[in-house]
Amino acid sequence: MLQGIPLLGLLMFFYFGLPVFLNIELPALVAVALAYALYTGAFLGEIWRGGIAAVRQAQWEAADCLGLSRRHVFIHVIAPQALRIALPATVGFLVQLIKNTSLASVVGFVELARAGQIVIAGTFQPLLTYSLVAVVYFALCYPLTRWSRSPEARFNGAG
Repeated sequence: MLQGIPLLGLLMFFYFGLPVFLNIELPALVAVALAYALYTGAFLGEIWRGGIAAVRQAQWEAADCLGLSRRHVFIHVIAPQALRIALPATVGFLVQLIKNTSLASVVGFVELARAGQIVIAGTFQPLLTYSLVAVVYFALCYPLTRWSRSPEARFNGAG
């Protein structure tokens, strides 16, 4: 259900809507943390549920025939195969999540893109500032993507 709600909508709800319903004041950091936690949990839960569901039923049955407990079956048979399946989608989602942090500025949270806007207001150098912001986003996302290639190659027998 939460996957159908845009992250921006969740941010708006937790910052502007929830305080009205509960009659409390919610700091921007808490609202952003709640929205991102629910958003991330919904998507990663579905990615990993799909990874586990993609493991053939025969794997469960074969491990059961060996007399392994459900816990051992999951840890030693199912989870490694689910990891192989879910890792690319997980990394792709995490990269998307890093880039989506710029949405937090809508509720007054100063993140990387908003900090760039503040710097531009003082320096009047938008090209340089946004170039540096892009370099920082790249520096955050590229290593994550590169790191994921090593396990993926190992899983596929190339490493």
